[in-house]
Amino acid sequence: MSKPRNWSFRITWFRLLLICFVIGAVIAALYRFYFGLGSVTHLSDRWPWGLWIGFDLLCGIALAGGGFSTALIVHVLHKDKYLPIARAALLTSMIGYIISLISLFLDIGRWYNFWRPFFYWGFHSVLFEVFWCISLYTTVQVLEFGDIFFEKVNCPSLKKILGALMTPLLILGIVLPSLHQSSLGSLYIVAVDKLNPLWWSMLIPFFFVWSAFFLGPAMVTIEGTLAARAYRREAELPVFQSLTKVTLWMMIIYFIVKIIDLNYRGVMSQAFNGSYESNMFLIEMIVFVLLPIFLYAIPAIRTKLWGVVTASVLVVAGVVFNRMNVVFTGMAKSVGGSYFPSFWEFLITIGMWSFLILFYCFVVENFPILPKEEYLSHESSIPSKPGVHA
Repeated sequence: MSKPRNWSFRITWFRLLLICFVIGAVIAALYRFYFGLGSVTHLSDRWPWGLWIGFDLLCGIALAGGGFSTALIVHVLHKDKYLPIARAALLTSMIGYIISLISLFLDIGRWYNFWRPFFYWGFHSVLFEVFWCISLYTTVQVLEFGDIFFEKVNCPSLKKILGALMTPLLILGIVLPSLHQSSLGSLYIVAVDKLNPLWWSMLIPFFFVWSAFFLGPAMVTIEGTLAARAYRREAELPVFQSLTKVTLWMMIIYFIVKIIDLNYRGVMSQAFNGSYESNMFLIEMIVFVLLPIFLYAIPAIRTKLWGVVTASVLVVAGVVFNRMNVVFTGMAKSVGGSYFPSFWEFLITIGMWSFLILFYCFVVENFPILPKEEYLSHESSIPSKPGVHA
């Protein structure tokens, strides 16, 4: 076994800024825990779910979909050509789920009762199922990462145990996110008289899990491209090009099912009535669904890195836009009143995502996450110019 590298973490002006955001978020979170939600948020009885649930949880869970979609493609469909991006997808997904759990913890009114769902079982609650699936899946991802961790930290016995558990962990790592991704959509089925018909549907669980799946390859493409630029590596363009086919066909199916569903429920006309909701819906479908499909379908665009990345950014932004429409735009008229996140809500959110970036950089620079044949030791690959990478 080769001698492990020393632990290291490069400090740049940008990382110092991110560290400041993390410290500010920790201070604000401690203040929230001591004085309650009302002391730092603009949440109310009318708007009990705000930025932390709408963006950090619902969007964070969706953005972390690269983990289970890549696991399915690589380990179940045995598409070995995607192996170079599998570890990076696992890492990004794991950190995303940790962020989602933190945001869920922050949003609990009486946070000191967070342990109750582990012992008081609410079998008929969708939220109970979501809580358990997210908690278990995060645990599964941490254990899966343990296989990578012990490649650097020498502990043969634990590595052998994890190796024996890897197959059932991979199975759970595909089943669990499929359950809670759809269950997050199921939360809104009961809001039939509150959520705008353009987004409410009995198929909303399908739309949530399907969009999370086709979001995965797009998220992996963006993350892989940023990592390649940050560490002066060659982007895995052939892999990204192949992934576009997965996203393309899944988005086509998503669009077709959406149109059929709107027609079946007789609400298609509401998409063209000129209201704020209809305009937001049209932006979601045209800019963030049809346009990426168009870009992915043109060979001259999808064979270029800029084309693949542009389309992937639109896909990621589109899923975020969809979740925001469901949580806020679609509910605003029935709920009444108004909600806009406070400065402290923004600060805590920025701090959590800053932690995500810092933790990703630390792991990539100390563990074999990026493809071995192209990974340069970070002594020689880290740019000397400040601000070139995170």
